[in-house]
Amino acid sequence: MTARPSALIAAVERTIVGQRAVLEGMLVALIANGHVLLEGPPGVAKTLAARTLARAIGGSFRRIQFTPDLLPSDIVGTRVFDQRSGEFATVRGPIFANIVLADEINRSPAKVQSALLEGMQERQATIGPDSLPFPDPFVVLATMNPLDDDGTYALPLAQRDRFALNLYVDYPSREEELAILERFGAGDVSPVNDAVTLDDVRAWREEARGVHLEPRLRDYIVDLVRATRDAPGDGARGRYVERGASPRAALALAHVAKARAVLEGRNYVVPDDVRALAVPALRHRIGFTYRIASERVDVQALIESFVAGVAAP
Repeated sequence: MTARPSALIAAVERTIVGQRAVLEGMLVALIANGHVLLEGPPGVAKTLAARTLARAIGGSFRRIQFTPDLLPSDIVGTRVFDQRSGEFATVRGPIFANIVLADEINRSPAKVQSALLEGMQERQATIGPDSLPFPDPFVVLATMNPLDDDGTYALPLAQRDRFALNLYVDYPSREEELAILERFGAGDVSPVNDAVTLDDVRAWREEARGVHLEPRLRDYIVDLVRATRDAPGDGARGRYVERGASPRAALALAHVAKARAVLEGRNYVVPDDVRALAVPALRHRIGFTYRIASERVDVQALIESFVAGVAAP
């Protein structure tokens, strides 16, 4: 019998304190076969959440620490010459795993970041003459520290567009921080192993494909995406938005809305599914002008105003 997504959430929460919205977002992306960009200050359990998720689904986990001297071959792998056989052998890189943590992805230049593009889009890597498929499921969880710009490289918009969701991991509340001290004060807590199986995850994905999305909700999704790039004029869009979200944003929002319906135990999408995921699905896909930084505009509030301006069905 297939386990339900709630069992996975419960298993991860035995290790991670708080961050319920982030955990649900990661699970939604997993069901939707998408990748996640995690932003937040250091020390808020971004890495621990990724490792805990991998252990809970019984999948393989690899962490890649992005640094300025990292090479593309350090990610996807390379070809080495075997002197005994006289032939080249393929050595697979750490990207061949179910859950891949790209830690501080903006610490490496664009050449290295682009090594992830084929894998994130095609679920395969080309090493020499061979195109090798990744294990299924395959999810990239990339982290960024928005508070420290020294020694970082801006993520190209094409790279950002490959992530289904951009989740912000904030500091815990006082009560949650006390619970963290109580839980981890005596040492590390071992994550729960094999709470669900990879077959369960694949079954959830198949279930999400069959979730009903009404035509009115499709219109709503398209209108939300177009609201980030239409009618520039003299308003907020024209002043702060240089480039709106792409059509890929509409596809991603539809997929994650279906995945949220599975998480909630429904076989149909409701407007709340779309509205709840609109900001994390759009935030990283919008190109902003210099005024965002110079005027210290709250990006979250700005995008929420775009979403609020579109009438839900």
